[in-house]
Amino acid sequence: MIFIVVKFKVKPDWSERWLGLVQEFMQATRQEPGNLWFDWSRSVEDPNEFVLVEAFKDDAAGDHVNSAHFKQAMADMPQALAETPRIISRQLDGEGWDRMGELTIA
Repeated sequence: MIFIVVKFKVKPDWSERWLGLVQEFMQATRQEPGNLWFDWSRSVEDPNEFVLVEAFKDDAAGDHVNSAHFKQAMADMPQALAETPRIISRQLDGEGWDRMGELTIA
């Protein structure tokens, strides 16, 4: 799978509107056949930083970045961003989350 984490630093006046701005993008991406997950979180230390954790089956990431909703999101997002997003994108074995061996809940 392709595992991606992106940190988005938004302008302060967009921090309460960010999730609304990306709502359609999120919904459309989650419906893509190769999407495994597409989840937003907000930093507990910086209310202007949002973190996107997403994953795709190996052959689906190309379709994602070529989709109309991805292109629209890339056009919509800059107005709200304070800086260029930071990204980690890696190909990993597997197709989902593993259980944490160091902390097992019965």
